[in-house]
Amino acid sequence: MFSGYRKKIGLLILSLCLLTGLLEANGLSLNGLGSKAVSMGGAFIGLADDFSLVYWNPAGAGFLSRPLFGTTAADFMPTNRYEPDSSLQAKTKFSHYLSFLLAYYQPVSERVVVGIGFYTPAEIGTSWKGEDFKQLAGGNSYEWKSKIEMMTLSPLVAWKISDRLSLGATFNLNYGSMKWSQWAGQLEISPGTYFDAGQYEEGLHGFGWGVTFGLLARPADWLSVGLTVKSPSTIKFRSKINMYNLSVVGYPTNSEVRREIKWPWFIGGGISITPLERLTLNADVQWAKWSELSDITTSYLDPTWAELMAANLAEVRPLDWENTVQVRFGAEYRLSQHFALRAGYYHDPAPGPDHTQTVLLPTFDCDGITAGFGYDWKGLSISWGFEYLKGKNRQINLEDTGGEAGHWQAMPGTYKMYQVTPTVSVSYKF
Repeated sequence: MFSGYRKKIGLLILSLCLLTGLLEANGLSLNGLGSKAVSMGGAFIGLADDFSLVYWNPAGAGFLSRPLFGTTAADFMPTNRYEPDSSLQAKTKFSHYLSFLLAYYQPVSERVVVGIGFYTPAEIGTSWKGEDFKQLAGGNSYEWKSKIEMMTLSPLVAWKISDRLSLGATFNLNYGSMKWSQWAGQLEISPGTYFDAGQYEEGLHGFGWGVTFGLLARPADWLSVGLTVKSPSTIKFRSKINMYNLSVVGYPTNSEVRREIKWPWFIGGGISITPLERLTLNADVQWAKWSELSDITTSYLDPTWAELMAANLAEVRPLDWENTVQVRFGAEYRLSQHFALRAGYYHDPAPGPDHTQTVLLPTFDCDGITAGFGYDWKGLSISWGFEYLKGKNRQINLEDTGGEAGHWQAMPGTYKMYQVTPTVSVSYKF
């Protein structure tokens, strides 16, 4: 299947490896932080009543009457499969991608609360078995591995306008890193002459900033409604990209690069109701403007690299992502004053279309099932959660690529994905 377009698929791989580390299951963000929130399906904007509120809805801090400290950790364990035909069946290695959140809140008056959060809104990667892709890489086994990480420091202020209404905001200072190892593909160094560029490596770092605004209203003791708006944040990446085999043809083996990646607008609304004394039901609708990621542009500062990448059409890569709307549901039932059971469900549609679906940029229509429990004793709270995320299998046919498989378009084949995520949280109200 690959023999007819192996050279072009190599160029596709080279260009896409500049982008692939961006992905968590569907996009550039995690599906949630905080064991209580995650185990309730990530439907938490309308409740926002524990230390993870800096991520979900900063207005929740306005209702705090005591200092609060909390921390959470999660272990994302994704599995991807790619099956173009019976001759190639690839599976990612078993890998761990850790995320965390630390937060502290301090009331400074009856109406004002300040705080700070430090957390990972994005943390994921892909690690394929090099042996599985020898057929793509000219019979050679290269390292295929990526990791994307973003860490955010968020000072917070919340104002309780009344006993029923609070406003909150954060300033988000974001640090991003992208690490990637990959077969570089077949590069055209002169008309009709292709060269195996061997192993490709990159390690980029950059900073950006954004803001989050939140509103939380509690018009009745049994009802809470929230709204969260997160502004875009553009991370400006800087560093070097290496392709060591280029020395064989007298080219520089590395180049300084510049790349900007935009985390998009996010708007979410949620409602939380308590129909029974021990039962809480939550629902969220969350919209992300992924259409802002129409393409990714990389600038090469070395003139030889700039000419080489321009000749191989590897400077601008199309994504053509679309906006998505997630729906989330969660429930908590308190067995007693100290113990609570939680469960949830959410649907996360794929932002990427068929014509840009590749082994390095897979997106899926995902369904998440979550569960967990919590223990509260005096000011101490301990929560455990578990998430199972299943992607709907995607079958990309040759006609989905515009008839030129591997020519900067999709890679035909069947794509499969699932992910499991355990999480634990501890917090204390002083």
